[in-house]
Amino acid sequence: MTKPNRVVRQIQPLHKLPSWLFSFVSSFAFNRLVPFSRTAGQKFVRWDHTGVEIFLKNRKKVQNHIKTPHAAAMVLAAETASGAAMAWFLPDDKLPLIKNMDVAFVKRASGDISAVASITPEQIAAMENEEKGSFWVEVTITDAVAIEPVIAKMEWAWITKR
Repeated sequence: MTKPNRVVRQIQPLHKLPSWLFSFVSSFAFNRLVPFSRTAGQKFVRWDHTGVEIFLKNRKKVQNHIKTPHAAAMVLAAETASGAAMAWFLPDDKLPLIKNMDVAFVKRASGDISAVASITPEQIAAMENEEKGSFWVEVTITDAVAIEPVIAKMEWAWITKR
């Protein structure tokens, strides 16, 4: 990218903060743009050029009937991580849109959830050079005992803003 986009300009300076404060401020900023993220209580652990890590505490408001993280909450974390990873590299004249989700629930989750996503160099080049397009972003979701209860990938598209 020749010039840092709006996300980079806003988030990169926060990396000078202690990690707990980075998490608070970056999560607050994102939650102002996406209020549903605040409702679920998602927190940014990492958001930079290497990728994004989202933390979701297993608390009552995101639990299912067996007191484990709800399926929708885990998908939300995956969608947020993949979308934020894409947003780091998306030129300011492009608009991101979620297009598809491929999610398989393979094990029961235990405790808190972490969702990690990153973008490949080929995906970055496509966003920079094509007016519109799409690609799949794989997301690793782990629980408190390091099990991957969900296999997820999100298809993100972009178009040029009007």
